Amino acid sequence: MKYKQALKISSATIGISSNNPGLLLQLPQKIEVKSLLTDFHAVEKIPFSENLDGYIEVEDSETPPKYMQKNCTFKIKGPLSTLHQRSSDLRYSLWGNQGLLYRFTLYLLEKKHQIYNLHACALYNPDNDYLYVIIGGAGSGKTVYLLSGLEKGLKLFSTETVHFQIKNNISTWFIGSLVDNIRYGTLIYDFPQFFPKVKPPSRDKVWQEKIALDLSSYKTSFSKVTDPNEIYLIFPRLEEGRKRLITNTVENENKAIKLLFDNISQKLSETFILYDSIPVMGFEEEKTAYIRLKNLQHLIKIPNLSQISIRLSNPKNCWEDLLQGEEK
Repeated sequence: MKYKQALKISSATIGISSNNPGLLLQLPQKIEVKSLLTDFHAVEKIPFSENLDGYIEVEDSETPPKYMQKNCTFKIKGPLSTLHQRSSDLRYSLWGNQGLLYRFTLYLLEKKHQIYNLHACALYNPDNDYLYVIIGGAGSGKTVYLLSGLEKGLKLFSTETVHFQIKNNISTWFIGSLVDNIRYGTLIYDFPQFFPKVKPPSRDKVWQEKIALDLSSYKTSFSKVTDPNEIYLIFPRLEEGRKRLITNTVENENKAIKLLFDNISQKLSETFILYDSIPVMGFEEEKTAYIRLKNLQHLIKIPNLSQISIRLSNPKNCWEDLLQGEEK
């Protein structure tokens, strides 16, 4: 391929080549809903070489779309420029935040670096070196925990993807995305202090449309933390009008591992539809799945993992009993 570029995302290095320069990733990334900055801390340009972690080859042609993956090289061919222009949702594009490069990066982080990627947000308390990881998919309550945690003075460590690594029974956590896709209604009605000076959509669309909100001003002063004093892994369940917080601590190790394994595996392994027309199989491999399981078995045994819990609360009391009396 004539046109080439190379990227570093977290610890993963990826080479991209194409016969059409218009199909390369445009850098710097804009802060918008479809941006990879809603998944990762940064997308950096690096020199192209033959010893990168993985490669994506993109051929724009008038032939029917097809793809193949061999080891750490993914090749895709078809009328990709046309498909891009006609796409109903560019999040599911080559470079969108739910698309090919996003999932391929998760695969390379695991396969090449044994860095695992939770669908979660993370907040850090610098006063006591506590790390809070709020784990769950869309609609689980991560955004409420995130914004209310920032209100309470916690520092942002990630909005959407939390990266960690286990070595010698010690955990290291790497800074993640600092941009979050949030419904306009959540900001307008629940967290107006975070609403930027932009024109909102019409009233009938405020709960349908999202805005990419840059929260980097709240971030920690460091990009990784090793062996924090205490770690809390929280699976939230929010209910409007609920009177009392219920915390169910996950004591059974196998249940805890399954909750974590399922979350990490979902985006990595699921089949997704690229450009409304190309079903792309996930990037799961048997060997990496077994290694993931082994590392999670180590994670839940580290001494500073204070709690794995499922917390049922209303949006106002979601942090109750978590901040060690700071709210009293």
